[in-house]
Amino acid sequence: MGVHKQSVSFTDAAFAYAKELVDRGDYPNVSAAVSGELARARAARERDHMILEAEVRRRLQLPADQWEPVSTAAEFTADARSFLAELRGGEASQA
Repeated sequence: MGVHKQSVSFTDAAFAYAKELVDRGDYPNVSAAVSGELARARAARERDHMILEAEVRRRLQLPADQWEPVSTAAEFTADARSFLAELRGGEASQA
């Protein structure tokens, strides 16, 4: 069985962050910092996925007469559109 070595390129900011973690003593080297942070991010995504899945299953158990209707798509997405508009520095669209 052979070993497959993979090379990955990072942005300057990503490398600086990994180096900062090493300098702070969180990891022994940059490779370990990258691996550790990727594993931590994967665990967080998996945890979020499990929480979302459990919430969807819980809601699907509700009888149909207990479901709350969503008014319009514009109202449903208003908070997200407002947040994105703030990031852009402009006004929220009413799409």
